[in-house]
Amino acid sequence: MADGLGLSNVTIHKGETRLLSVDTHINRGEALTIMGPSGSGKSTLLSYITGSLDLAFKAAGSVTLDGEEINTKPAHLRHIGILFQDDLLFPHMSVGANLSFGLDRSIPRTERKDRINAALDSVGLAGFFDRDPATLSGGQRARVSLMRTLLSNPKALLLDEPFSRLDQDLRQQVRELVFNHAKAQSLPVLLVTHDMDDAQAAGGAILRLDR
Repeated sequence: MADGLGLSNVTIHKGETRLLSVDTHINRGEALTIMGPSGSGKSTLLSYITGSLDLAFKAAGSVTLDGEEINTKPAHLRHIGILFQDDLLFPHMSVGANLSFGLDRSIPRTERKDRINAALDSVGLAGFFDRDPATLSGGQRARVSLMRTLLSNPKALLLDEPFSRLDQDLRQQVRELVFNHAKAQSLPVLLVTHDMDDAQAAGGAILRLDR
């Protein structure tokens, strides 16, 4: 099987109602956007991929990552990164402590701090290690959230409308940042959104859900 993220005959039902059926493959460094109205199953599909599907839904089909089936694995062994609408930073922890959550616990403390500072520097946040998340702007919080995800070394990146709460100018900046970093790491990207500008910024194929 090819490298990247594969969805083979994936179907999701709620009760007797089929929400979606997807059969596709996303190569490394490429993006696929899924568009559809609320209730069409977009975010539910991401939950199935990450291993966090609500019991109210039933799903079937194979999810592969670099040729290995992962839908039978526990969530923490799937190597999937995901960004949501909300940045989900821990308010009682510094920026550095938040980013530390993305790193393997076996990494020595000094190396952990070096990696975190390098990550912050790469998104224009040098010197923010000890900052309180409450003091950050929306764009700064989005950058911290992105780097926390990427520090976990995911093999694929899922985007659950992560730009929807940003104003138009900031939205464009953060979109560019996310897609550039994902491409630099050769990650397959799956974006779900209502926004055509988001889809165009992703630069890949678009799959539309009718429901």
